[in-house]
Amino acid sequence: MTRHEVYDAVVAGAGPAGAVAALVLARAGRRVAIVDDPPSPAAGAHKVGESLPSAAAPLLRDLGLWPDGTAAPHLRSTGMYVSWGSPALYERGPVQDPYGAGWQLDRLRFDAFLREAAHAAGAEPLRGQAVDAVDDGPGLRLLVRQEHGTRELRCAWAVDATGRRAVLARRRAVRRRQDRLVAVHVLLARQDPSTGGQSDREARTVVEAVPGGWWYTTLTPVGRIVAHLTDPDIADPRLRTPDGFLRAALHTRHIGARLIAGDLTGPPAPRWSAAHGLRLAPYGGRGWIAAGDAALAFDPLSSQGILTALHGGARAGLAAALCLAGAPPRPVLASYTDFLDGIAAAYVGHHAEAYAAETRWSELPFWQRRGPDPGAADGHTHGVRSVVPAWCCASCTGLPSARSPAPYRAGWASSS
Repeated sequence: MTRHEVYDAVVAGAGPAGAVAALVLARAGRRVAIVDDPPSPAAGAHKVGESLPSAAAPLLRDLGLWPDGTAAPHLRSTGMYVSWGSPALYERGPVQDPYGAGWQLDRLRFDAFLREAAHAAGAEPLRGQAVDAVDDGPGLRLLVRQEHGTRELRCAWAVDATGRRAVLARRRAVRRRQDRLVAVHVLLARQDPSTGGQSDREARTVVEAVPGGWWYTTLTPVGRIVAHLTDPDIADPRLRTPDGFLRAALHTRHIGARLIAGDLTGPPAPRWSAAHGLRLAPYGGRGWIAAGDAALAFDPLSSQGILTALHGGARAGLAAALCLAGAPPRPVLASYTDFLDGIAAAYVGHHAEAYAAETRWSELPFWQRRGPDPGAADGHTHGVRSVVPAWCCASCTGLPSARSPAPYRAGWASSS
């Protein structure tokens, strides 16, 4: 049996963007529901996207989430080693960032903290998955799939924070995919020194370019994340097996050296995740607005995904709250568009610089697709030289400015 409930706003998705949007709406005095189906805690569970630049601190403070949001067991980042454009490692320490040291997060814990903050502010948790929003007035009719059937919610505004899938927005906007980048990743357990092994204490993130893409590894509170970024059509099929992935990681010059101190017995099965840049056009419309990866997703080389999601979620929640209070939607959405367009423009420029800096394998498909002529490798536009390099300071994102340049339109291929 279908049930109907009426809300001022419904937020679909409870990652950082969705949770913060719901928090802002609830604090504005609106009746808001946050729809999500969070994973049940499990041994060895993890979520990639673990880097939070220190530039997030002012926003977390403004939201009343500081310092608890980044307190232990989250780890302070002590910097980065990069092998990019050269086989040598280059060091970047937090002193080079105007905001200081950032954090390596337990993402599941961090996301749960944000959800709980939204619930404490008054956002109502609804377990389920948003599957569609129907504009049949008044407002939107949101369809939520739950364990025992479908639930229908009425709302004046919906926030799509469902990630790259953009479940609510995809039929209302065009999704422009930057390339086909994927991440293959595992979580390795930290070695217990009491068992006679070495203690894995290397807290710096290591990034290493290789002929078929790039690798990174970083220590988090739940273990060491090891990831390989590549394109699916050139990925080594051996990466799909635990042993094959581990051998490939150990075969690298710098990543492999950092894995020796970890627990390499019985590595888990590698997981595959979409990692391509993605941009929605438009970011919002009548009664809806997209936030986080649903609106603008980044190549992980930027290390800016969570930071942008937090800012975007706050802006999206504020935009919906202003419209609910009677503000004309068109200028509110135009301001939100300007904000995200500014971030996208900075992303494109810095991503170009980052990939252009690696010239050792410019004739190989992965690098050729991200070079000066991205379509030269196979006749397709797999990518624009576009992201904030992971060793660039957080202030390069364009986030501090609410106003920004005109939209960047080139190089984003339509995605179904």
